[in-house]
Amino acid sequence: MTPRLWAVLTLAVLAVALLVVAAVRVPWSSPPAPRADQVAALRDLPADAVARGRAFHAALRPPAYFSLLLGLVISLILGLTPLGARIVAAAGRPFGGNWIAEALLGGLAIMLIGQVATLPLAAWRETVLRRYGLSTQTWGGWTVDLLKGMAIGAVLGAIVLLAFFGIARLTPDWWWAWLAAGAAGLVVLLSFVLPVLIEPVFNKFTPMPAGELRDSLIAMAARDGVPVKDVLVADASRRTTALNAYVSGLGPTRRVVVYDTLLDEAPPAEVQAVVAHELGHAKLNDVFTGTALGALGAAAAVCAAFLVGSWTGLLRLAGVESVTQPRALALLLALAAIAGLVATPLQNAVSRLIEARADAHALAVTDDPATVEKMDGRLALKNLSDVDPNRLEYLMFASHPSTVERIAAARAFARGER
Repeated sequence: MTPRLWAVLTLAVLAVALLVVAAVRVPWSSPPAPRADQVAALRDLPADAVARGRAFHAALRPPAYFSLLLGLVISLILGLTPLGARIVAAAGRPFGGNWIAEALLGGLAIMLIGQVATLPLAAWRETVLRRYGLSTQTWGGWTVDLLKGMAIGAVLGAIVLLAFFGIARLTPDWWWAWLAAGAAGLVVLLSFVLPVLIEPVFNKFTPMPAGELRDSLIAMAARDGVPVKDVLVADASRRTTALNAYVSGLGPTRRVVVYDTLLDEAPPAEVQAVVAHELGHAKLNDVFTGTALGALGAAAAVCAAFLVGSWTGLLRLAGVESVTQPRALALLLALAAIAGLVATPLQNAVSRLIEARADAHALAVTDDPATVEKMDGRLALKNLSDVDPNRLEYLMFASHPSTVERIAAARAFARGER
């Protein structure tokens, strides 16, 4: 068979593997959360706080939507016209058109164009967060975090670009096979190293202080059958007043992290409810599920890029001869932007199902639906959530069940509905 037929076959196998992993690992039904209970929950939440949350999200929509639209438009202009190829070529010209210079400097130039163009919208979003009291950062701290993110993106991008175009030069017909394996491996590697290399760049993590709360959390994890050596506290208050907790990492790098703001604002029983939710993610290996889906998706994307990249009409639009040229970098990013826009609603749908399952786990572990309901309300009101969002916006962008859904699920659990 030709490399193209092998790529089609590999893409089909990866698609089937994605479906199998999703079928086995994703809970395709949610715990009951009757709409009548959702409406009742909406009535019971403080009306002024609900209105403030809705006003906050209304203020966030313009910069968020404009940033999404502007980023997509820039990607399409650079990738589907010769402009992107010309920029990459110009970046490499002082070095005699060397492919490494084109890949690294051209990639940096393309990245900076998008970053600089959307920077005013990011600043607009920050002003909204400040106006509503969610951001505690100075503009200097905000800028430092922005530069840190760009630096990490540049390093990871440089590694990916050198690997992509280097392997493509070494094996012009089979580069997609090597890079598909490499992309999957990179996703797995990042899941391991993110907690120990990337997260500490933005936050300081310290063990939760010894005491009754820490002992109760470790004991709860032991009863739940989840090996947790410690619970870490992130200094989130240096940038936000929002309350949160999360689990990240795989194997030896897995950890449960709570924001210091959560410890300051919530009573111990509610902190236990939040950690019980995170223990659900750990016990059910949700990070592994996300990593497996991400790795398979990354490998499939490489195969798809190889197949789509042989479309001569598309190459003519971009002003390049092959997707394996560094000058095709903008075209590849445009294709990635389109794929991301299409995949995001599906990814969020999967995330909502997984989060609903972790909510159910917290209810089962604590057996205290009243406290879980109070916790859901506190998180929503303190974080200025839109507790019952517009349905289309919810389907497109929500990664978690809405607040009224979570409260309704707690009330259904209290009635014995599972």
